[in-house]
Amino acid sequence: MAEMKTEERPRAYRDVKVGELLTLLARDYPQKEALIYPDRNLRYDFSQLEWYARQIARGLLSLGIERGDRVAVWSPNIPEWVVLQFALAKIGAVLVTVNTSLRAAEIQYLLRQSETSTLITVSSFRDVDYVQTIYELIPELRGSEEGALHSMRFPYLRNIVYIGDEHPGGMIRYDSLLSRSESVSCECLDAHSDAQDLDDVINMQYTSGTTGFPKGVMLTHRNIVNNGYWLGEGLALTPEDKLCVPVPFFHCFGCVIGVLGGYTHATALVPLEWFDPLRVLQYVERERCTALYGVPTMFIAELEQLDYHNYDMSSLRTGIMAGSLCPEPLMRKVMEKMNLTEMTIAYGLTEASPGITLTPRSDSVALRTQTVGRVLPEVEVKIVDPATGEECPPGQAGELYCRGYNVMKGYYNNKKATAEAIDEEGWLHTGDQATIDAEGYVRITGRIKDLIIRGGENIAPKEIEDLLRHHPKIADVYVYGIPDDKYGEEVAAAIRLKPGETTTLDEIREFCEGRIAKFKIPRSIRFVESFPMTASGKVQKFKLREMHMAFDKEKVKSEK
Repeated sequence: MAEMKTEERPRAYRDVKVGELLTLLARDYPQKEALIYPDRNLRYDFSQLEWYARQIARGLLSLGIERGDRVAVWSPNIPEWVVLQFALAKIGAVLVTVNTSLRAAEIQYLLRQSETSTLITVSSFRDVDYVQTIYELIPELRGSEEGALHSMRFPYLRNIVYIGDEHPGGMIRYDSLLSRSESVSCECLDAHSDAQDLDDVINMQYTSGTTGFPKGVMLTHRNIVNNGYWLGEGLALTPEDKLCVPVPFFHCFGCVIGVLGGYTHATALVPLEWFDPLRVLQYVERERCTALYGVPTMFIAELEQLDYHNYDMSSLRTGIMAGSLCPEPLMRKVMEKMNLTEMTIAYGLTEASPGITLTPRSDSVALRTQTVGRVLPEVEVKIVDPATGEECPPGQAGELYCRGYNVMKGYYNNKKATAEAIDEEGWLHTGDQATIDAEGYVRITGRIKDLIIRGGENIAPKEIEDLLRHHPKIADVYVYGIPDDKYGEEVAAAIRLKPGETTTLDEIREFCEGRIAKFKIPRSIRFVESFPMTASGKVQKFKLREMHMAFDKEKVKSEK
């Protein structure tokens, strides 16, 4: 397997702890722009960002947060998110990232399973009222003293920190951490930083995986700093670059490939608080961004805006498209209309920190769309025949295994799932079907696992099935993905109703509303009398998918 060549460039950082990375940047590039929010008129250089992160870290220490404690951050891409990523790392506390779309039952599961001690949040996001959700889950919070929460439902939870101008009862104002920091010495903070090891867990990302409820992927300093470094190297990022980040920080794409991929190369970040295609174009033009990230659906939306608005994209050079495969026509449009001539495709999964492969930025458009590139340096990949366990020859499809510094430490409090994912030789079994050719180019040909990937979001069918089986009219249900031009895949369901019952798609969707995130709600439904089965009694989801697609084709024909 060939490795990508790197070029001589300015100082970049690897094999350092997350909190130490910012300290080194403040030392080497003190007045270099680090974090830019154009609409907030906020511009931090690396020295300012380091000062702020240290103050917040000391304030968090004053709340009793210690090394190894899990601290969940539930908010969109606000400036405080980046500050907290480094402040928590300086303490050695584990940042638990929380999807902004989660509903009450989902956030309850995450907080309990992760044994989170502190939740940091904002008032609301889009149609989810975070404060009200928290009060519903923890009614005793309203009358509790700050930092002295005792909840039967959440025995580990001690603090709720609130980012905003209001002061909800029982919550600690984020701004108060600055004054609280005075009670903790700089020497105390430095002792916490020095006591950490590169292989300590510093980040937990919840992924649906393939079955059951989401699992907490434990990632270390070495995992995420080095993965960000090698992906940044693949883009040839430098201190002269400005990286526009419209992808959410709660995903590895945002906080690893985005924040750490940029900062390991002293690249300035220009984040969006939430995705807005028109604002992406405005930020790129205003700040002269040179790099842009996104999933294919984001680039499609940006190109649509360019059909109606004239923005200057001439500063753009490179970026990463990930989350689902990129069609060749889309890549060509992105290169031509957005000037992203060095656009790349990345492949990976949360359990791999997340990057495994990247297309070299100088490759042909065909190679950058028909493959997911070559294996990143210091990472091993092999293709294994699922039936025999033997390594496949070049060109033969099998399951993709990965081994290296980027493989997660495991799933939190789930030894069984960890053992199923990582074998005794350290190989991570990705569940993806792939081939690798003699030149080292990897092609993803399908998924061994049952995961649905909708616009970059991983969705576990079982979670949706478990919910729908509580519907009073449903006897049984199976959920699967069907192809979609915009999102790559959409959630579909085959439903067998109880005898004599009738229902509609709208009624099913209404039942799901407020119980699971909107992106998980089925967009298409077939009502069936039975399910295709194997001889051993297992439902054949691939046949359900084929039947669904054939049904849709017939429906289109009949409507013409």
